[in-house]
Amino acid sequence: MSTNLTERLTSTPAGIALGPLAQIPDGTARNYVLTIGDAYFHGFIVRQGEAAFGYVDTCPHAGLPLAQAPDHYLTSGGDLIMCSWHGALFKIHDGACIGGPCAGAKLTPWPLIVRDGELYTA
Repeated sequence: MSTNLTERLTSTPAGIALGPLAQIPDGTARNYVLTIGDAYFHGFIVRQGEAAFGYVDTCPHAGLPLAQAPDHYLTSGGDLIMCSWHGALFKIHDGACIGGPCAGAKLTPWPLIVRDGELYTA
């Protein structure tokens, strides 16, 4: 039996276990695709130390996923999130666009918590 997943979600329910924070090396990002009912959610998480910052994987400029290759969301210095399609730059801590075609816009936050070293949706 196959499922036809057509709806793309922009949020997730709270309490979904995403795995250990340690699966994301410090200073990097990781893509997540979750199937929720008959729909799916695309997001990514940036780790900085023991903190995790989650965002919906959609650029506010063109609506495309930010990364053209899996897990490649950060600039080469690892200090900003970058849309690989049009070069928009975003702050990691709040998703604010500070350069490129969507300056002044923000990434949509994906609320997360870290509890006992494990990541969960919030």
